[in-house]
Amino acid sequence: MKRNVINTNLKGKVAVVTGAGGVLCSAFAKDLARAGAKVALLDRNLPAAEAYAAEIVAEGGVAKAYYCDVLDKEVCYGVADQVEADLGPCDILLNGAGGNSPRATTDKEYFEPGDIEADTKSFFDLDKSGVEFVFNLNFIGTLIPTQAFARQMIGRKGCNILNISSMNAYTPLTKIPAYSGAKAAVTNFTQWLAVHFSRAGIRVNAIAPGFFSTRQNQELLFNPDGTPTARTGKILAATPMGRFGDSETELSGAVLFLLNNKAAGFITGVTIPIDGGFSAYSGV
Repeated sequence: MKRNVINTNLKGKVAVVTGAGGVLCSAFAKDLARAGAKVALLDRNLPAAEAYAAEIVAEGGVAKAYYCDVLDKEVCYGVADQVEADLGPCDILLNGAGGNSPRATTDKEYFEPGDIEADTKSFFDLDKSGVEFVFNLNFIGTLIPTQAFARQMIGRKGCNILNISSMNAYTPLTKIPAYSGAKAAVTNFTQWLAVHFSRAGIRVNAIAPGFFSTRQNQELLFNPDGTPTARTGKILAATPMGRFGDSETELSGAVLFLLNNKAAGFITGVTIPIDGGFSAYSGV
């Protein structure tokens, strides 16, 4: 039986994107606007969010930027009220704020005798406040905005929450225990929210990006002369498709699919890997 392709039409919807001043989430905001949504771009870096909002408006979309600290409940609730006053109640919340910090990262992949005494940051040297910051930014920074904006979804049909997890949630990468643990918590929280809100008509899902080359991770993936770093070699060797993903084109399909209430109306509580086969490859 031949089936028609269902395009995601978000006309009349209000979409809120946290972390919208960053590379990936600004692209998500543009995708949502192109699908017809009115988009609120939230970020601590207000000028960056404003610049991306201006790009959406220049394309003919509706968008407005807001300063928001996702770890401050009072600020989040205030922004939620302002977004509702400006654009209407939230139909879609995309929790994109997150990231890592050098303070929660070890220098080496494997611990070796002598590392404690050596001039290297081992597991035992991880900064408590750094670990707390990374974990809170990714997990608490998903929880609080959800509290703020899900209030506006209660009693209304077709609302969605979309979280951003990571392939770290399934198999932790070396050197970044706090980030990996936080993303595992986000995946688990996505399932919890999906059950909790199932009878309120709110679907909750997530995507788990694999390795994408962006401006933010260029120094990690490539040397100053443009050659790949040793870590890039390991990444590509463990990615069956043998390349990085394209952040501008290869995440939007999953995002728009999960937000499509016709195509994905019976899907809730899932986290979709977008990783070029990384999670399926055993290494042999």
